[in-house]
Amino acid sequence: MASAHPSAPRATRQGEFDPMRKFVRVRELRKDGFVEFDFAIGEPEIYVEMILHADAFDDFCADNQVEFLTDEPAAEDEQQWRLSQTSGRQFK
Repeated sequence: MASAHPSAPRATRQGEFDPMRKFVRVRELRKDGFVEFDFAIGEPEIYVEMILHADAFDDFCADNQVEFLTDEPAAEDEQQWRLSQTSGRQFK
């Protein structure tokens, strides 16, 4: 009997989801002392945009024992945008 909620094929995943793995991709080191970065738990492709002062960023990374990502996310297209790019824009 087929499951009511089929899972994604294992071939598309590179490993099991591990909520203990945390990832950071630094986007910008700002002149005002803040760090703009992406933070992900379990899977680096699903992240939130964050900003912290450099000292707080260092503590955040140490507390969470993050893995730093240096590559750009794959398959960026015109549909994707960053929250920081929306400053001053109005959406309909």
